[in-house]
Amino acid sequence: MLFHPRQPRKILGFTLHGVFPKRQRQIAESLGRIVGQELLSFGDIEEAITRPENVQKILPLAEAHIDHFLRNKLKESMPMISMFIGDKTIEQLKKTFMEELEQLFPVIMKNYTTHLRNDLDLENIVTEKIANFSTDKLELMLNQILTKEFRFVEVIGAALGFFIGLLQIFLTLLMK
Repeated sequence: MLFHPRQPRKILGFTLHGVFPKRQRQIAESLGRIVGQELLSFGDIEEAITRPENVQKILPLAEAHIDHFLRNKLKESMPMISMFIGDKTIEQLKKTFMEELEQLFPVIMKNYTTHLRNDLDLENIVTEKIANFSTDKLELMLNQILTKEFRFVEVIGAALGFFIGLLQIFLTLLMK
């Protein structure tokens, strides 16, 4: 009854419909809300990418790019200026640029995540993806995640059914 019947079926005036297929939209909205607000917040993303150690990881790439620009591209685009710039000047320029970039990168990344937060609605993206899953895919995913829990429900249901059956037999025998 959790997954089947996938489409509502009328039997003897009752409508039968699997719980998950019937409530797929509500489940999708709940999961979207949880992911968007609790699991994957833009505040956490912003904090992670603006940490000094993470900024330090991208600085070598910027430094290599600046070095290539000062040694090669500058010669191509401004040959006269490059004639007056030697290795010592290139190193000084590169050092100054790198100090500035070290201050600028956290600001850029924070600004970027702010715009990304406005452009990406994680809650809505997750909700729509889950709501648009086929019922087969939803059943497969939930079975992968909740296999142990479903087995527990089956065992408890069987045990309760057994004890209720025994109780009914006992009550029937007492009434005679």
